[in-house]
Amino acid sequence: MSVDVHQHLWTPGFLAALRSRTAPPCLEGWTLHLDGEPPYEVDPRDHDLAGRLALNAGLDLALVSLSSPLGVESLPPGESWPVIDAYHEDVLALPVPFGAWAATCLTDVDPARLAAALDRGLAGLQLPATAVGSAAGLRAVAPLLDVLVERNLPLFVHPGPAGGPDSGPGEGPADGPADGPDSGPGGPCGSGGGPGGGSERGSGGPGDAPGWWPAVVPYVQQMHAAWFAFAAFGRPRHPRLRVCFALLAGLAPLHSERLARRGGGTRGVVDTGMFVETSSYGPRAVDAVVRELGVDVVVSGSDLPYATAPDLSPALGDAAWHAVSVANPARLLHRKESRP
Repeated sequence: MSVDVHQHLWTPGFLAALRSRTAPPCLEGWTLHLDGEPPYEVDPRDHDLAGRLALNAGLDLALVSLSSPLGVESLPPGESWPVIDAYHEDVLALPVPFGAWAATCLTDVDPARLAAALDRGLAGLQLPATAVGSAAGLRAVAPLLDVLVERNLPLFVHPGPAGGPDSGPGEGPADGPADGPDSGPGGPCGSGGGPGGGSERGSGGPGDAPGWWPAVVPYVQQMHAAWFAFAAFGRPRHPRLRVCFALLAGLAPLHSERLARRGGGTRGVVDTGMFVETSSYGPRAVDAVVRELGVDVVVSGSDLPYATAPDLSPALGDAAWHAVSVANPARLLHRKESRP
């Protein structure tokens, strides 16, 4: 039975927390409002629990996480923690095969609060790539990473808010089970819609970028920076921490030749504690990363409901599929490898 380390599911309590907000990020019915982006219409069917259980029928474990592109983690503590707490309560109550990554508030770094959440059974901590893409960012979250090391749990690095005036819609954020809260308006959220929520879309504004822009440009840039920042600044401080980078770390590992030519080390040295997951890529990209890092640090992730996990068996063979979907996630998560 295989593992998917990267899914999103917006549950009733989480939806209610977003609908109770009066400023972005917030939901008005099923319309999501984010700063600097046009309103995004969420399809509730994408996050129907029964439908997701059917899609996950072949999985031993499906890890869900907070949608970091929303920017919840960077809100002031009084706004961030209620949404994060609602997320934690809901995901901890999800049925098998679900598990979940913890989330945390970045404006109120609280190791004790993270420890308490992890001790309830969460798989590890997710942080936005924007929080760990520099030496300063890694210093700020170091107390949280120490908690993970103490518990032998991993870090999952996920793209954060796309940001910038040229960003398009976010990661297709949205989830709400069909049997969850009603889809009526949840308050004054979106009145004005934030900087990108109105009808005016001037040159260079959010409306000028195609819908794929955030996933292909800023998300990839963020993951690229996070990979190299952790290697340069995070690994010396946290030598035993296992880290998994979403979307193949933006293909950062493929830049090892350039890194070596610019004085960044010797090509061929692989950090076996730095994993990458496969979401939004296919066999060609996965094969290229495997040739660079080896198969042992690649794990399967889908990014459901926004993408599906690649089918690697035809191109890479059954042994590679087993490594990526079963054996490697077991090592990342420090859990026993399941047997069919």
